[in-house]
Amino acid sequence: MQIRKPRVDGVGVGAGSMYRVEQRGRENSSSYRLFLRDAQGQIVSPFHDIPLWASELQNVFNMVVEVPRWTNAKMEIATKEPLNPIKQDVKKGNLRYVANIFPYKGYIWNYGALPQTWEDPNHTDELTGCAGDNDPIDVCEIGTKVCTRGDIIQVKVLGTLAMIDEGETDWKIIAIDVKDPEADKFNDIEDVRRLKPGYLEATVDWFRRYKVPDGKPENQFAFNSEFKDKDFAINVIKSTHVFWKALLTKNPQTGEIKCTNTTVKNSPFLCCETDAAALVEKLPEFEASDSKPVDVCFSAVDRWWYGKKN
Repeated sequence: MQIRKPRVDGVGVGAGSMYRVEQRGRENSSSYRLFLRDAQGQIVSPFHDIPLWASELQNVFNMVVEVPRWTNAKMEIATKEPLNPIKQDVKKGNLRYVANIFPYKGYIWNYGALPQTWEDPNHTDELTGCAGDNDPIDVCEIGTKVCTRGDIIQVKVLGTLAMIDEGETDWKIIAIDVKDPEADKFNDIEDVRRLKPGYLEATVDWFRRYKVPDGKPENQFAFNSEFKDKDFAINVIKSTHVFWKALLTKNPQTGEIKCTNTTVKNSPFLCCETDAAALVEKLPEFEASDSKPVDVCFSAVDRWWYGKKN
């Protein structure tokens, strides 16, 4: 499988600026979609077309930012839509927001995914005993900058947490932006524990309880809720990259995942630039919203949830 890679001059230098966002639909509504274009203006899938590695030699990865730190809207790569734009998750007909679980405000990291990875639901992880969650692998970026939705940043991996979400393996990679002023100080998971005391414990607590305000049980974790180190995390990432490669070569396609892409040569789902542009242009033009939706005012975004803390 060959992938056309955009040129990057040095590790993480200018790579984020190689992509720009194109928004469609009405902001703060179920019609909202955020697409990405590369430096040549071609529509790309944030799931399939952005390279996993910014520098494979140095283990620097590209990360797609779905949710900026401190925000509540549950934005995600739309894996079941062609070209996989970022959209807001919908549950029971309503836009999904995570609660402010005291003492946390929204997401407590820049949250997103690693492109060209896939947690295969047909594969039972021998380490956790649970199948994958059918999504790209998740990333919690712990640097100082609050990112913007749709940013492509370059991160180095520090470790991982194995969350078990409703019986599925849902790896949470801990990483830091290579451009962060303190990035050189962070090289493994114990550096996070030492330099940002309480952050890892807060991460476990947040993931354990964030669905409880919606009436769901607490999430569980493999390995007694312990974080695994950098090498372990990178091996997990590499295995999900192998699963993604297999997904992109399946023909006919099985399941609901959409593999439409514009750069993966020899993939049966390769889409020409004209067809990709047509898919985007048929959607309504972007319409900004000057306020939050009425149904979330004074609810998830504005209120604190004071539930049991383990």
